[in-house]
Amino acid sequence: MIKDVLVHLDGGEGDELRLQHAEAIAVISAAHLTGLFTNRLADITAVVPIDGGAAAAQVMADLEEEGRRQGDIVQQRLAERFSRISVPNEIRRIDATPGQLANRAASEARCADLFVASRPYDGNGSAKWDALFEAVLFESGRAIYLVPPGRRPADAIRRVLVAWRDTKEAARAVAAAMPFIEKATRAVIVVVDQNTGRSNEEHGTAMDLARHLDRHGTSVEVQMLDSDSQPASEIILDQASRMSADLVVMGGYGHSRAREWVLGGTTLEMLEGSEFPILMEH
Repeated sequence: MIKDVLVHLDGGEGDELRLQHAEAIAVISAAHLTGLFTNRLADITAVVPIDGGAAAAQVMADLEEEGRRQGDIVQQRLAERFSRISVPNEIRRIDATPGQLANRAASEARCADLFVASRPYDGNGSAKWDALFEAVLFESGRAIYLVPPGRRPADAIRRVLVAWRDTKEAARAVAAAMPFIEKATRAVIVVVDQNTGRSNEEHGTAMDLARHLDRHGTSVEVQMLDSDSQPASEIILDQASRMSADLVVMGGYGHSRAREWVLGGTTLEMLEGSEFPILMEH
């Protein structure tokens, strides 16, 4: 059950699209909608030497004051937009440097059912929020709903594709997506055989998952597809296109290295190329 939706807002042109998706989910779920406005303050230590004396201190103070003033302007504009939302809502604001915002956002996400953000790694200027996405995915313990560029929300999420692997990450993603899967008119579990020697095992768990979802009242199809040396992401996205999926559900895979979260393989390829909203959990 989704009763608390948190959407990332930054005052940029992508806010409205993310908000449309978040609002649609909140309306369907009769949920509370919170806009998380991340107001980026200048990383003063990168601009002004810490030991620069009184003049440097004044520059630092002026930069911070200007950042907060610009944030006030954005927040006023967001408040006007939120006044037209039909479900209970609020705006929460974080004023912090880029290095601080990611962890603060992950903390905020822990107290919501779903975090709505733009799809990362698309190369159109979203890179400034890639670290925020990674922090929420790996550190919040919550699912993320990712909005592709230019994708308007469907009036209802009727067709759901589950990209299945026998992993805890995929299982968590399915659990988080249950409110959508239960209401879907068509749900398809896709398993891509990547010649790992586990095809029978993966097929077995996919059938078990289908029976599990059937007990929730959802009729599910299972598709076992041979990769035939194609990337798994291409096969999954092709199937999503064939069924006109409203949502793709999958686990997010990665590992930590010197406080950096590294994504690779199918996860990264899906994030870079999906034209469909993705619900992902680690």
